[in-house]
Amino acid sequence: MPNSICTTSNTQTTTNSTPATFKAGDSVLCPSLSLNPFVLHNDPYGKRKLLALTHDDSHLYYDKQGYFVPACDKQTGDYQPSLFHDTPANRQAIATLYSVNQTSQRTVIDITEPNDNEVIVMSSFELSDIACDLESAAVVISDIGKLLALIHYEKIEPHVAISMARLTHDTTETWHELLQSQLGSIKETLAMTRYGKEGSQ
Repeated sequence: MPNSICTTSNTQTTTNSTPATFKAGDSVLCPSLSLNPFVLHNDPYGKRKLLALTHDDSHLYYDKQGYFVPACDKQTGDYQPSLFHDTPANRQAIATLYSVNQTSQRTVIDITEPNDNEVIVMSSFELSDIACDLESAAVVISDIGKLLALIHYEKIEPHVAISMARLTHDTTETWHELLQSQLGSIKETLAMTRYGKEGSQ
C-alpha cells in the first residue's frame, strides 16, 4: 500500500513532505491486519528499540517510519510502510480501498419466483451434500426393491435370502439415521421461516 493515501494536510504524503513517523501511544491503522485501529507501544519485553502493536495475542514490531520488522530480523524487507496514522481521512480512504478489494465474488443463482417473499441462501456445497445423500438413498431403495423381487420370485436360496435381509435391515437403519440427521438440519433452517412458524401452531 503506498505511503500516501490522501493528500490532505493531516494525512501521510510522499510528495514534497517528510515521511510520517510514529511513537508509542499513537493510534494507527494497519489494513493488512484489520480495519480497526491499534495503539502503538514500546517493546513489552524491553529487548528491542522498536514499536509494537498487539494482534491476536501476539506482538508485531515496527520501526518509527511504520515499516514492519520481523521478529527474527532487525531489518525489514517491506518496500512501503505498513502503518498509517488513525485520521478520519485515512480511515475513509482505507475503508474505500479495502471494501473494493474485498468485495465478495459470490455468484448467486436465483431460482425463486417473483412472488416469493422468503428466500434461504444456501451454499452450493451444502446443496450438493443434500443431493448426494438423496441420490445414495435412492440407489439403496432401488437395490432393496430388486432384492425383494428376487426373493418373491424365488431366484435365490432361502439361506441367502435370510443373510441379504439382515444386511438390508442394517443398511436401511443406517440410511434412516443419515436422512433423519439431514432432515433435522433442514427443519432448523425452515424453523426461521413462515413454514416453521406454521408448523409450530
